[in-house]
Amino acid sequence: MHWALDAARRSAQQGEVPVGAVLVRARPGIDTVAVSELLACTHNQPIGLHDPTAHAEMLALREAARQLGNYRLDDCELYVTLEPCAMCAQAMLHARIKRVVYGAREPKTGAAGSVLDLFAYRELNHQTEVVGGVLAEECGALMQDFFAGRRRAAKKSAIPLRDDALRTPERRFESAWKIWPKLHEASNHEQALPELQGLRLHGLDLGPREADSQWLALHGPDAWWPQLAAWATARAGQGARVLLPDLIGFGQSDKPKRTAWHRLDQHAALLLAWLESRGVGQFDVAYAPGQRVLAQRLLELAPQRIKQFRSLGETDLAPWTPELAKAPYPDAGHEAGRRAWRAHGWDAR
Repeated sequence: MHWALDAARRSAQQGEVPVGAVLVRARPGIDTVAVSELLACTHNQPIGLHDPTAHAEMLALREAARQLGNYRLDDCELYVTLEPCAMCAQAMLHARIKRVVYGAREPKTGAAGSVLDLFAYRELNHQTEVVGGVLAEECGALMQDFFAGRRRAAKKSAIPLRDDALRTPERRFESAWKIWPKLHEASNHEQALPELQGLRLHGLDLGPREADSQWLALHGPDAWWPQLAAWATARAGQGARVLLPDLIGFGQSDKPKRTAWHRLDQHAALLLAWLESRGVGQFDVAYAPGQRVLAQRLLELAPQRIKQFRSLGETDLAPWTPELAKAPYPDAGHEAGRRAWRAHGWDAR
C-alpha cells in the first residue's frame, strides 16, 4: 500500500485525482515460502489519457495482463488507495483477482461496501476477497489535501465582485439559455480591462473572428442580450461577426449600486476598449430602440473606427417576456443602470 500511495502522489502532481494501485502475484520462493512478484504500479490518468476508464485499477489490470499474456489474473492481489468504483470492481471480478486491498472508503462511488458491494454477490461465478481500511488515514488525507488544494485554487481564480456592485445569480438566466442553448459557447466574461474598474462585463462573440463585417450590437435600456439574439445569430449565420455585450448595470454584467457611476462617456470608452481587446478594429453599430444616444456617443469618440449605424426595429427583436425582463434584477438595488438611463434621458429613440 505504501507503493500505491507513492503512485497516488504522482497522480496528484499531474493534476489527476490521487489514486494509486499496485498489482502483485504470489509465486513460490525458497523453501516453499511465497513471494510477491510486482506486475504493475499505476495511478489515475483519465485526464492525461483522455480516457474515462483510465482509473488506477484498470491500468494495473491491463499492465498485469500484458505481463502475463493472459486476461485471467489468478493468484493476483490488487492494492489500491481508494475503494474501487463499480467499473473497476467488475473488471477485477472478470479478471479473477484473488484479493483486493484498499485504503480509504469512497462514500459516493465505492462498490466494495460503501454504495454497493459487487464483491458480495455469491451468484457470480467468482468471489474475490476484500480487505479495506489499510493505511486508510494516509490514503484519505491524500484525497482531502488534493481537493482542498483544488478549492483554494478555484477560490483564488474566482472573479471577485467589487464592494459597491451587485452580481445577479446565474440561475436567474436559465430562461434565456433554454431559449438559446447554443449561444453558451459564445458567452464570455471580461474583468481585466482598466476601463472596467474591476467590474465584470458579459458578452457574446458570434461568427468568424476574421469576418469582413464586424458588428457591435447594443441592447435597449430595458433589455439585455436575448433581445438581439435572433438578429445576431442571423447575421453570424451570414458570415458576419457580431459582438453583443450586456452593458455594465444590465443583464449578466456586474451592476454598480449607485446611479452616479453611470456616465455615457464611461460606457462608451469601456465598450471601445472591450472591442479592441477582442481584436476588433473598424466595426458597424446596430442599436435597439432606446439606445441611439449611446450609439451616437461611440461615433463621437471613435469616428475613425465606426463604419455605419443601423437602427434596429421591432421586427429585428426577439419576443420579450416578463420573465426575461425581470431576470437580471432580483431587487431594486440591481436597477441603478436602468434608473440612470431614464434619469439622464439616454433612452431616447
